[in-house]
Amino acid sequence: MNIPNQPISGFSDVSLSIKREDLIHPFVSGNKYRKLKYNLLQAKAENQQQLLTFGGAFSNHIAAVAAAGKLNQFQTIGIIRGDELATAIAENPTLRFAQECGMRFEFISREQYSHKTETAFLNELEQKWGSFYLIPEGGTNALAVNGCEEILTQTDADFDFICCAVGTGGTISGLINSAQTHQKVLGFPALKGDFLKEEICSFATNQNWDLILDYHFGGYAKVSPELIAFINEFYLKTDISLDPIYTGKMVFGVMDLIQKGYFPKGSRILMIHTGGLQGIEGMNIKLKKKKSPLLITQND
Repeated sequence: MNIPNQPISGFSDVSLSIKREDLIHPFVSGNKYRKLKYNLLQAKAENQQQLLTFGGAFSNHIAAVAAAGKLNQFQTIGIIRGDELATAIAENPTLRFAQECGMRFEFISREQYSHKTETAFLNELEQKWGSFYLIPEGGTNALAVNGCEEILTQTDADFDFICCAVGTGGTISGLINSAQTHQKVLGFPALKGDFLKEEICSFATNQNWDLILDYHFGGYAKVSPELIAFINEFYLKTDISLDPIYTGKMVFGVMDLIQKGYFPKGSRILMIHTGGLQGIEGMNIKLKKKKSPLLITQND
């Protein structure tokens, strides 16, 4: 799969490009395609008919699993955080899309959701739904990391820095494993704190990486007027949409670091666009309620 790297102009001291993983598929794009690739093959090898996974109200992962399940003839089950959402499917673009793809839901409280990795809870789900292939929240497991190792190719060997957003740690782990020895991988977490280092270390085999912790904008799913304005300006200049949860924050961070002289002169920097554009509609619903400026979409 030949994914293009699109140059981003406007910098004199460094070279900046973005790998357009968002163009892989309209519904299963970016790192979601990469994470699901080998998990779906494994599910078929185990003769499983159902995929079960977890996610929140506007989860890219939930939307991608639902779409991938429909494309690959799997039944899909989404265990959704927030029992109050059971009556709000029609108003939620992510859940509505997943339901249209055939996903069935179970809405549980946040307290119940905290037990999602426990054997007893998973056994209860199997008793209710029957046998299923389990895909963890966010999709990260060893097979997902294998898929993400395929993001970089030999055509990317000239880059000095590889930059990506970090959610559950699977994508950056794959990049770390497949990066060249001269390349450094920089992760931009969407969540506060550096607790993901332990998770990344459980999958990553090299030491050529670091996390940049200063661009989470308050934490997961939180944005600011500055970030929204940046994403809109970036779209108008490049015709590239960025999601506000992951890639938008990473691109903001990279460009801010360039302005601050973080990267040595002459550095070649590659940003990974991990997709997730379905989340823009949901974010605009939140922004509209707050009477805040909205993200520009391709339909505007």
